[in-house]
Amino acid sequence: MIPISFTEEAKNEIQKTLNSPNLPAGYAVRVGMKGGACAGTYLFGLDKATENDENYQVDNIPVLIDKRHLMYVLNLEVGYEENEDGNGYTFHKDTN
Repeated sequence: MIPISFTEEAKNEIQKTLNSPNLPAGYAVRVGMKGGACAGTYLFGLDKATENDENYQVDNIPVLIDKRHLMYVLNLEVGYEENEDGNGYTFHKDTN
């Protein structure tokens, strides 16, 4: 089971970053939570794997999720938007 998904826009932006010649080898996308489930915020960035991580391949993108965060990011869709206020990643949790 793959716990998260990416929109096409997010996949394109992530691949650009992962393919950058300035990024050292061994990095993957880290997805998780900071704070409590009710008042928490999503963590999203690049990191190297630790012994606490579950490793996934999501549409050929290496993804790391700390085992303690897994239940909080199940069914999370990561998107990417560009608008007049700027650009960045978005998160939508399917609660069904």
